[in-house]
Amino acid sequence: MNKVAVITGGTRGIGLETAKLFLENGYNVAIFGSRKESVDDALNKLSLYKEKVIGYFPNLTKEDEIEKTLSKIYDIFGRIDVLINNAGVSSNTLINDYTKQEIDKIFDINFKAPFLCCKAVVKYLKQTKGVILNTSSMVSFYGQKSGCLYPMSKFAINGLTKSLARELAPYGIRVNAVAPGITKTDMVKNLPENMIEPILKNIPLQRMGEPIDIANAFLFLASDEASFITGDIIKVDGGIIN
Repeated sequence: MNKVAVITGGTRGIGLETAKLFLENGYNVAIFGSRKESVDDALNKLSLYKEKVIGYFPNLTKEDEIEKTLSKIYDIFGRIDVLINNAGVSSNTLINDYTKQEIDKIFDINFKAPFLCCKAVVKYLKQTKGVILNTSSMVSFYGQKSGCLYPMSKFAINGLTKSLARELAPYGIRVNAVAPGITKTDMVKNLPENMIEPILKNIPLQRMGEPIDIANAFLFLASDEASFITGDIIKVDGGIIN
């Protein structure tokens, strides 16, 4: 029976590339998106694997919706082996300009959603000695000049990763995170040039990352080759110098 990966934020960018790579490597995959249209569009892009991939758009801040969706995936594929918490939103707002709406959105999507997904998936991963992989960020190590809630949320993801790794290790469940650097995604396109340019100058490999660079890290961490790695945050950032 094929292993099964669940990928939040799986309809574009890093998430879509990760879904494609896992499918190419024999996984069945369930992608989560924010709305039906984006899920349908992603499934169309992955149509070569149409019998191995399914998509849903649960509200990731609602625990009951997550639980019901994971139950559907389990009923269809018979197991769940990997959860990749990849959904997220960025921010470059100055601290005094934050609105309650933006504060709540960042907290809900960047921390509450991955926490609830982890909580809901554990019972399935206990059966398969599975893996939880979280998307962190280079700014969880360095911070950034504006949009402080984004690195704050990723610091929280690092803490969740390290703590769950210790809590779930007795069940054979590994928990790690990948911290991408500047990567060619829609999220980066929305950042101002004056934020990106100084970072690019400090990348020894002298290029932005590609979504496949991050997907490869996820695939490795999900594999048996990484069976003795847990509680780690793997930087995939071109060796960026702070």
